[in-house]
Amino acid sequence: MKENDNVIAFARKLVNITAASALLLSGSTGVYAQAVDSQNDAFNIPSDISFLGQSDPNVRRATARVNGNIITGTDVDQRVALILAANEGVQMPPEELQRLRLQVLRNLIDETLQVQEAAALDMAVTSDEVDEAYARFAQQGRNMTVEQLAQYLESIGSSPRTIKRQIQGELAWDRLLRRNVAPFVNVSEAEVSELYERMQESRGATEYRLGEIFLQTTPANRDAVAANAQQIVQQLREGGSFQAYARQYSQATTAAVGGDLGWIRVEQLQNPQLEGIVGEMLPGQLVGPVEIPGGLWIGLLIDRRQIGMPDPRDAQLSLKQISINFEPGTTEAEAERRGNAFVAAIDSMNGCGDANAKAAAIGATVVDNDEIAARALPEALQNVLLGLNIGQATPPFGDLQDGIRVLMLCGRDDPPATAGPDMRQLMSQLEDDRINKRAQRYLRDLRRDAVIEYN
Repeated sequence: MKENDNVIAFARKLVNITAASALLLSGSTGVYAQAVDSQNDAFNIPSDISFLGQSDPNVRRATARVNGNIITGTDVDQRVALILAANEGVQMPPEELQRLRLQVLRNLIDETLQVQEAAALDMAVTSDEVDEAYARFAQQGRNMTVEQLAQYLESIGSSPRTIKRQIQGELAWDRLLRRNVAPFVNVSEAEVSELYERMQESRGATEYRLGEIFLQTTPANRDAVAANAQQIVQQLREGGSFQAYARQYSQATTAAVGGDLGWIRVEQLQNPQLEGIVGEMLPGQLVGPVEIPGGLWIGLLIDRRQIGMPDPRDAQLSLKQISINFEPGTTEAEAERRGNAFVAAIDSMNGCGDANAKAAAIGATVVDNDEIAARALPEALQNVLLGLNIGQATPPFGDLQDGIRVLMLCGRDDPPATAGPDMRQLMSQLEDDRINKRAQRYLRDLRRDAVIEYN
């Protein structure tokens, strides 16, 4: 359906923004701290608090009624099962599981409010639209048929309904932002020109592809959210899926794509503290939680590159893999003899032209691959291969179990230079940033006006 495709396209546009910059407040951290103190004074909260009764407001059964719509314990269980499956192999302690259930319930409440708001404004997402998006997710996201995906979800304790519910919420929210927020966001050409000129002046500077998880805080819940953020970081360091945690925990619009911000420069974060942190990160590094105005930020550096400069790792390589294997029971002396003969044969090869014949003479196997990106190889091999000339080979690597092999470089096509974002792309990024600010306020207003009953 054309309208649904437009919604999906708009959603992809919206998620290429940073909650870090979207939630920045004017003024310094000190000003923010003063504002917190002022809010506490306004509420007249005593320093020594005694709760009346024994009930803990955080211990509830996972059911709620949101403006009349029921969220059941099954809804929460199936969404939790989906997250646990995405983090297979990671042991989640009971207290972390409880926090996850509470976060899932909050997410389900937000989704319900978004769907209700869209319906109230005659923008309801139809079941046909949800089914079409679900089918695309099955094929493109999981490489499965709809039936296979249903079987998989049921096998992990979830169901197609929980995926469809999340899709409905995301489509409804994107539709609301497209009609009620985006048309009222304006970015001047002067702003874009100024940013473009700064970027041109810094040609050759580094761009970063970032993942983020943003957790909003208030003076009342700051400590609880910080403890939750620490648990998230611990789970991620133990192998948890960053995308899965971002999708369920992050309160930025990038949550819809697993927290992926796309390629940005540190200046676009518009936060000196985060600019300094990200500038020192290495690919694969996780940082946080970092306290910024409005909440806590957890970041993952997916990759980095230089603006306007070709990345050598994007080179397409033509390689020959030449290898020998050792039969079970081969003695170390025999392996050493064959290994020396292998190295001598490699040294005698005059490029790729006679490699096959000389490899056959010593019983070596040759495998060709004419289209492999350097970045697809292990980092140690990337560095070696990108320093070779045509016809040269890497040092031998391997062992008695897997055999010994080398990679010979037979060709290399370097990537073209990239110009970086143009004026139109920069305007889109600035618009997205402002849309995100208004989106956060919009959702906050929906929560404030909601009638929510917990069972």
